[in-house]
Amino acid sequence: MAAGIKALRKIQFGLETGGGFAAVASTIWRGEGVLVDDRPIEFVAEDVGNYEGQGRTYIPKYHATIGLDETPATFEQFPLLCAAGIKNVVTGVADTGGSGKIYTYPVPTTATNTLTTYTIEGGDNIRVDEAEFSHLESFTLSGAKGEAVMMGANVRARQATDAEFTTTATLPTVEEILFNKGKLYLDPTTVGTTQKTQTWLGFSLDWPTGWKEVFTGDGNLYFTKLEYVGHKDSPITGELILEHDATSEAEINFARSETTRLVRMKFEGATLTTAGSAYTYKTLTVDAAIKYTAVPEVSDEDGDDIVVLPFQVVYSSAAALVARIVVVNELTAIIS
Repeated sequence: MAAGIKALRKIQFGLETGGGFAAVASTIWRGEGVLVDDRPIEFVAEDVGNYEGQGRTYIPKYHATIGLDETPATFEQFPLLCAAGIKNVVTGVADTGGSGKIYTYPVPTTATNTLTTYTIEGGDNIRVDEAEFSHLESFTLSGAKGEAVMMGANVRARQATDAEFTTTATLPTVEEILFNKGKLYLDPTTVGTTQKTQTWLGFSLDWPTGWKEVFTGDGNLYFTKLEYVGHKDSPITGELILEHDATSEAEINFARSETTRLVRMKFEGATLTTAGSAYTYKTLTVDAAIKYTAVPEVSDEDGDDIVVLPFQVVYSSAAALVARIVVVNELTAIIS
């Protein structure tokens, strides 16, 4: 009897033309993860004159999740997460005169973004399920010296349905984003002005998307729409890890004074085929207005004194900014 083999697992994405309209998969996710049918099976408590339960059950709703395990972030596939978690941007804007394509994902302040949704196929050589209306509940981004920047995500979907893998989905060529190629900027009013050198050791971002499913009485057991509720109850949080030096001492004082800071984390990769007016390299930029959530103590890492600064993303009226992610690669579209 044939058995499931982990090496034969895969996850494939298809771009939906509208939320819940199942699509054919076109690209393979270059990471690991599992698609889970998490519909609840409810047992009914009842008194029927018997010591044992009678096995009466019901399913009140359908739902599925896809856990995308932490994996090295790439310029080509990180936008798949941003499009399904922040804003529906799947086609790049040409960088004037160059081969670079620019993908911009801003967190909204008053007007809601639209969201990309996918049909995701997941399984192995024995079983394959597909889940439509797939979108991100949250994602993470992190980095440490001498390592790749890492990404992961929690994906939620309408339902899991027995399926087969689309055989025409392709395995994309990708480039890993490396922490040591990154630069850190910290400023009071204009983001990306002042680079902080010889100090940045690592970071983490925990990014709830603010999108929630809504189950309604519409004749179906799955959710029928998504609504954006923002980040007041589930803020974007993170940490900056710095050497204990003049830079971190200044940031400790900003924590004490409850001062809003503007952070930019910028990572560059391979040289673009043709430089444009704005970009010469593949690029990931994360901009955010932050406030530190605690005054950190000095800790150590292999005998080196360091400072871990925990923060929460807030709105800066001076910069008209909550947070945004910009990715530059050479893809006309991140998925088709």
